[in-house]
Amino acid sequence: MNMNEFNEQHTDTEQTKCNDCGAILNFEPGTTSLLCQYCGANNEIAISDDKIEELDYLSFINDKIVDAEKQEITTVKCNSCGAAVTMKPNLTSDDCPFCGTPLVIESGSTHSVLKPKSLLPFKIDKNTAFESYKKWVKKLWFAPSKLKQVALNIEKMKGMYIPFWTYDSSTYSSYTGSRGDHYYVTESYTENGQTKTRQVQKTRWTRVSGTVSHFFDDVLILASKSLPKKKADKLEPWDLQELVPYDNKFLSGFQTESYQVELKEGFEEAKQRMDSYIRTLVRRDIGGDEQRISSVKTQYNDIRFKHLLLPLWISAYRFKSKVYRFLINARTGEVQGERPYSFWKIFFTVLLGIAIIASAIYFFNQR
Repeated sequence: MNMNEFNEQHTDTEQTKCNDCGAILNFEPGTTSLLCQYCGANNEIAISDDKIEELDYLSFINDKIVDAEKQEITTVKCNSCGAAVTMKPNLTSDDCPFCGTPLVIESGSTHSVLKPKSLLPFKIDKNTAFESYKKWVKKLWFAPSKLKQVALNIEKMKGMYIPFWTYDSSTYSSYTGSRGDHYYVTESYTENGQTKTRQVQKTRWTRVSGTVSHFFDDVLILASKSLPKKKADKLEPWDLQELVPYDNKFLSGFQTESYQVELKEGFEEAKQRMDSYIRTLVRRDIGGDEQRISSVKTQYNDIRFKHLLLPLWISAYRFKSKVYRFLINARTGEVQGERPYSFWKIFFTVLLGIAIIASAIYFFNQR
């Protein structure tokens, strides 16, 4: 089997059967039901009224993680991209959906992971996502001419639920630093034998200290290490207010990935994001024309978290032996991806630019 192709028969997908005829159903993006293609029965998904709770982080870490609801999964780590791909126990081989590399189940391991409590169902279907992707590819500057032939293959596009954490926290930060206030002085200087004056900007620095407080709500952290993080982060924002309680019927026909970023590790990353905004608040609190921050010490209180799944259309293609991945937010249609560049297109564009400049200089000198 070609390593660039994805074997549909070996995908690890949730399966739901029709209530009337027993046929395997797939969730239809943008709906709350599963329509049977064989008998026409409409299998409605009863969305639970359960409140989506945010769990107390410290209490969970210290006391409740042992008794938390878990699920048994078998994963195989891809040697190429590092993805932890979930596979069915009866499979002997499969392809990595993140890079197309063949996997061998014998190297896999079975373990328990925390079960997600909520998810955002797929809203955009495969055809709509593919149209968004085609528009994105057509806008790429300096892309190789053969890229479209390789990348624009709808059969390689797969729907996947990707794990995320969200964190809430009240923060109290004390800081030290300096405030810079601009002032101007008049200086004399000599130009062409004449004495002139000018205004010169100076900065008066004053030591300062203070505190800032802020409540962070739903700081979103990617719990997968299989995706290009910078690209995945650019898929935000997500409409998290539309989260529904976890139901495997929404997963029917799609693949899922288990988290590779643990709960504690995710919170450390969340703190880095919080710190970036806290420093913005500190600069605002210091005021003046310039600010210098010497130290910031932050207390994190009332920390809460959620474990959830978010939907992506994802695919990987190989171009000249290198893997490139693209991601589509299956709620908004936002497209992010990796892409190759054509050296020769860039080279000839630069040559053309030099030729145009040289011609302009030549005709200017002929006047």
